[in-house]
Amino acid sequence: MTDSAFHFQTLHPDTILDALFEQGIRVDSGLTALNSYENRVYQFLDEDRRRYVVKFYRPARWNAEQIEEEHQFALELQANEVPLAAPLSIDGKTLFEHQGFLFALFPSLGGRQYETDNLDQMEQVGRYLGRIHQTGRGECFHHRPTIGIQEYLLEPRALFDATYLIPSALKAAFLQSVDALIAEVTARWDLDYRALRLHGDCHPGNILWRDGPLFVDLDDSRNGPAVQDIWMLLNGDKASQRLQLETIIEAYEEFGSFNTDELKRIEPLRAMRMVWYLAWIMRRWDDPAFPGSFPWMKEEDFWRRQTATFNEQVRVLREPPLQLTPMY
Repeated sequence: MTDSAFHFQTLHPDTILDALFEQGIRVDSGLTALNSYENRVYQFLDEDRRRYVVKFYRPARWNAEQIEEEHQFALELQANEVPLAAPLSIDGKTLFEHQGFLFALFPSLGGRQYETDNLDQMEQVGRYLGRIHQTGRGECFHHRPTIGIQEYLLEPRALFDATYLIPSALKAAFLQSVDALIAEVTARWDLDYRALRLHGDCHPGNILWRDGPLFVDLDDSRNGPAVQDIWMLLNGDKASQRLQLETIIEAYEEFGSFNTDELKRIEPLRAMRMVWYLAWIMRRWDDPAFPGSFPWMKEEDFWRRQTATFNEQVRVLREPPLQLTPMY
């Protein structure tokens, strides 16, 4: 793989059209780029006016075995009547290769925005999360990783230490806040839970609404605790989050029990995502799409705010975790 392939500089329209033609797909419309930083995703119509989405995976992120595990999980979920965008199969395959790029085809499924303050919608999402996890408990991924401190905290810490993006005058204070966050998470992170296959990135932007939820983008699917697919759906103050959590879990438990001991992992998981997300942007900084999309990474005020955010998360971690309302 070349650096230009990693940055998609060699993924030209003709390359995409040739890749699709090899699979018997003739494009009748233009290729419409869809919003995706990590991969390259395009919508199009074929000669029979059927609408598709093609996804070209960023080289060197996931290998073929890891992507195929994601696809298999999606197909299992689809077979278990979970509404989601699953890859299409051509001659028994869902993953294809062209000029070093791995790609997959999906049906184009539209929908409106999931309403994060709508408890009725949240209840339906909770019900389907229960079904997703019922399938996910069947076995763990063998090739995809498990959420943990090494990937989400320690590797990013090494990247922060080496990067030139953090202003030198602010770097020591920033690294001190990172170290404090790592220490607090490490003290609270244990492996005393049953890992399962997760959606992995179940935030409101990855849920569409079509008379019910439609889950999209299993690209970050991995093993981990069930609460990982729940905490990103919570918003507002503690009282609001408690109500939302109770709504989700009550519906979730129609399909399987939820271990409420996992609630203590919500803030550690939030901290891990904060650190991981920042490191993800840094790792992609040489991709020309990233500096223009995240210009604040070059501003001193951003790093001051980020230091303050990490310090605040340390304080939150020291508070009692979110709990459900006791039932008497």
